[in-house]
Amino acid sequence: MTRTIRSHASALAIATALSGLMFTAGSARAADLVISNWDGYMAKDIADSFKAATGLTIEVVNHATNEEIMGKLMASGGKGYDVVFVSSPFAEILNGQGMVEPLDKAAIPNLKNLYPEAAALAYDPGNAYSVPYTWGTTGLCYRSDLIKTPIDSWNNLLKPDAALKGKTTMLATDRWLMAAGLLSLGYSVNEKDPAKIDEAKNKLIEAKKTLLAYDDTTFYSKLVSGEAQLVQAWDGWCNYGITENKNIKFIVPKEGSDLWVDTIVVMKSSEKKDAAMKFINFILDSKNHAWAAQNILYEVPNKPAMESLDPALAKQYPSMAVPASELVKYELLRDLGASMKDYSRAVSEIKAAN
Repeated sequence: MTRTIRSHASALAIATALSGLMFTAGSARAADLVISNWDGYMAKDIADSFKAATGLTIEVVNHATNEEIMGKLMASGGKGYDVVFVSSPFAEILNGQGMVEPLDKAAIPNLKNLYPEAAALAYDPGNAYSVPYTWGTTGLCYRSDLIKTPIDSWNNLLKPDAALKGKTTMLATDRWLMAAGLLSLGYSVNEKDPAKIDEAKNKLIEAKKTLLAYDDTTFYSKLVSGEAQLVQAWDGWCNYGITENKNIKFIVPKEGSDLWVDTIVVMKSSEKKDAAMKFINFILDSKNHAWAAQNILYEVPNKPAMESLDPALAKQYPSMAVPASELVKYELLRDLGASMKDYSRAVSEIKAAN
């Protein structure tokens, strides 16, 4: 959820600790596949179960952020990695650079498990080069027992009531921080107009004066303790708070929000493309893919996997019950190209402001 675009998955070690999961990678020298993923984003026994199913061995190396793995891929031309998990704008960049392999769909029959909506995402219609692994949105996570006024707008966060000043946090990552400002003004999360970006920047500078902190990793803990009462949050991370306090609620503001997607791609430089396709097919098995929803508390774009979940999960975590047809109505995060520099510059100015 970092990357410039992804902080929520970057701190999944926290979610891993919450669920009691740990993962230890094997030896890269003996592996048939080298896979880079965020920590805690796959089952701890994935290497054993994949070997039992296919006879192939895997080495999992962890990256903390999209930017970290992108730097390594760009520096090496992708060499040293076979399968990589990245957020969709970064998959889009890699494809544009000619660094990912088109999917061999005949080798991935479990693609049929994807919701139709997951095969029609604008950055890769038809899943030509990527497979969506998890998806969700961003909104407001708050203590319903402590806040007495209605929470329904990004402006509840950016222009908080007096009682909330000093008790709110926002995500520090460029895309999501800017998204809150842009959406509050009625603009796109993929806005490229420099004047609108500047307008959102100025609003966020004013909002900074009311914040407790910028926080991509411990905001739900602050909510649980009561140090914060209203935070900007990814849906799954709000669920970690709900696990500890049922008074915590999640809402998508009335102005709308983003649709983020974490994807799986195969590097063109890989010498094990057939094995890589088998790994993707293995992940898309409904039982295997359901693990992500059950343990990370994000929705997965796999219809039979979602249908297999205990109904109690969706009852406890309402964001897990959002239909795919509704989720895709949020605005899909896209690669901004040269405009990403404008976002980074704006965020630097926001954080430097007094």
